[in-house]
Amino acid sequence: MLIHPWDAPTDDAEWQAWLATHDFGQLAANGSAGEPPWVQPLHFAYDPARREALAHLARPNPIWPALLDRPTVLLSVVDDYTFIPGPWQAEVDQLPEHGVPTSFYAAVQLVCTAHVVDDPDAKAELLQRQVTHFQPDGGSAPVVAGEAPYGRQLPGIRGLRLEVHEVRAKFKYGGKRSETVQHQISERLAERDGPGDAAARRHQQRRLAAARGPAPSTSRPTERK
Repeated sequence: MLIHPWDAPTDDAEWQAWLATHDFGQLAANGSAGEPPWVQPLHFAYDPARREALAHLARPNPIWPALLDRPTVLLSVVDDYTFIPGPWQAEVDQLPEHGVPTSFYAAVQLVCTAHVVDDPDAKAELLQRQVTHFQPDGGSAPVVAGEAPYGRQLPGIRGLRLEVHEVRAKFKYGGKRSETVQHQISERLAERDGPGDAAARRHQQRRLAAARGPAPSTSRPTERK
């Protein structure tokens, strides 16, 4: 994924905060020579403290041999996307029809080593951590190996622990455009108010504010005595 400096996250906290609320992505694993890669949509729970993502899939899923033979994988998450018409991006001294259309989006890619979890107790612990992530208010029985209601279903799935080695993050929201054009795009997004427009506008305004830096202080310095 190409990441220009103006699309890079301002710091790790930016992509971590975004990923905390975007927990559905696609897991890509290399296929055998001459075959396309495997791509599996899935929910996952990312743990920043342990730098790992947790998931599980049905045991008959055909991706397992690829994960075992070629465990270096990529977990890709893309959201908050929208299309920006060319005229919206035209500078003030440019004809509107000469503006360049583009896409706005946020994306995080995690380069990982996949660890398949088959031990019943370890698998139950992994699943419980996922349930806790997705259902913080509870509502489901504990996941315990060999115990009802979920113990008898554990053999039908395999756990997946994705050890994260590298993070590639991108927030493509017109950062290279002039401030005038960025405000113009923001106004158009508010007017159109289509799918994804509100989220894209929030990202754009947040990043524009961050690029400006904190406002200068208006308070007087404290006199030393």
